[in-house]
Amino acid sequence: MYKELAICIITIIIIIAGNILTEKYTKSSVDESTNQLAELKEVLISKKEDNEEDENDSKIEKMEEQENEDDNKNEENKKLYQKAKEQIENIHKKWDEKYNILAFYLEHNELEKIETELTGLRASIETEEYDQAVNELDKAVYLLKHVDEKNRLSWKNIF
Repeated sequence: MYKELAICIITIIIIIAGNILTEKYTKSSVDESTNQLAELKEVLISKKEDNEEDENDSKIEKMEEQENEDDNKNEENKKLYQKAKEQIENIHKKWDEKYNILAFYLEHNELEKIETELTGLRASIETEEYDQAVNELDKAVYLLKHVDEKNRLSWKNIF
């Protein structure tokens, strides 16, 4: 009888310890990915605001200032585009590393949803559709937070 009780207690301790470790890794992965996506969002929003300012200028002002500002804006736009492209590549690279570990204990369906949004985000940035990119980014952040909440050890998730 004591042998069975000891085995049950050890099993419960192992399960709780495993849950704590996986929850900690999930939390750190989600936080890191969310922070990287927040930085990317700042770049995309600044790019979007630049495009909106271009649309709001009157035609006459554009013609007068266009000669001087075209070169500067083109260079700025290229830099922002390159920065966004580098950031999304970095995010994808790090996500692929985390994905391999998270796939051991998280639902693959949830991970695939995140992967889909990140891929859509990359495509939107490459095609310079920044409104769509911000939308994809927000969806990815939501899914990351959902995965974190869903896999926490809490009363809500137990019952």
